[in-house]
Amino acid sequence: KYKETDLWIGINTASFKEEMKTLAAAKTEELRKKLDNYIETEPFFKKSLKPFSPSESAPAEAKAMAAATEIAGVGPMAAVAGLFAREVGEAILQNFSVVELVIENGGDIFAVIKDELVLSVFAGESPLSERIGLVLPAETGKIGICTSSGNIGPSMSFGKADAVMVICKDAVLADAFATGFGNKVKSPNDVEKIINQSEKFSEILSMLIVCEDKVGIRGDFEIRFLK
Repeated sequence: KYKETDLWIGINTASFKEEMKTLAAAKTEELRKKLDNYIETEPFFKKSLKPFSPSESAPAEAKAMAAATEIAGVGPMAAVAGLFAREVGEAILQNFSVVELVIENGGDIFAVIKDELVLSVFAGESPLSERIGLVLPAETGKIGICTSSGNIGPSMSFGKADAVMVICKDAVLADAFATGFGNKVKSPNDVEKIINQSEKFSEILSMLIVCEDKVGIRGDFEIRFLK
């Protein structure tokens, strides 16, 4: 934990080293301070709810957030959780030999998957919550799995979806898309329309929307209904 950032990190037992904890904590603090210092010079980066172009002197991480959120049509801070998950994950991968890794940051996940993984979708009070599983096949490699909700958690959403899960190769982009499409789901009647809108973005590998008792699904991965 560091300020608002609260990471859950899972690593396969054989790969785990105690030093990973120190590295993850240091990387989290370093990244937060870097963004805070930058935002002092360009406060609108934090305030904007629309795409924002940072200055040339902005750190690479801020530019990555801005690039992803421009594609998704939202403000740059919409991708901050995915950014922290990805950057801490990449730091671990660069410094240690790791077979499998999952980093969760407020519902946004950076993962390296070797064996099949079934992700259950938490959707609050929806009767479909934790009854739908998305199957990530073995050898998926690096992937970003991010979820936005209008009814759960502290993050800002202008929509009413119980869960909008987006999977991309990049966690920063997945986070931006989850927020962007989550903002558009105002009722169960919007689910099919939003799923169809998402089809034009080839960067999205899979997407799932839960709104009350309605679910919409698209993409490359198998869906498994759980008990």
